Amino acid sequence: VQLQASGGGLVQAGGSLRLSCEVSGDTLSGYAMGWFRQAPGKEREFVATINLSGDLTYYADSVKGRFTISRDNVKNTGYLQMSSLKSEDTAVYYCAARPRLVGSRRSDYKYWGRGTQVTVSS
Repeated sequence: VQLQASGGGLVQAGGSLRLSCEVSGDTLSGYAMGWFRQAPGKEREFVATINLSGDLTYYADSVKGRFTISRDNVKNTGYLQMSSLKSEDTAVYYCAARPRLVGSRRSDYKYWGRGTQVTVSS
């Protein structure tokens, strides 16, 4: 399973971005997805996760109410819609996948994509 994240960029505080995570090598419908981020000098941290069918989601407290995770199993793509962005959201964002169950720990996930940089200017 290969994952490719895209959609990062430079945005002003208060703005929005949508990240995409395209999955290849298998059908997305068999995998829960997660998004993590890593700021310079910090550990990679959990952002959001979504179950197989997309009707169950969990978020880190720091992004709850501002970010929305979703998926399109037909397109084999996951998404992270980010709104009301803050400077502290600046990080490299990674998408990840694991069979069946959602997870919030980095160790839960077997498959990872390369990150996409999100920079929020204040």
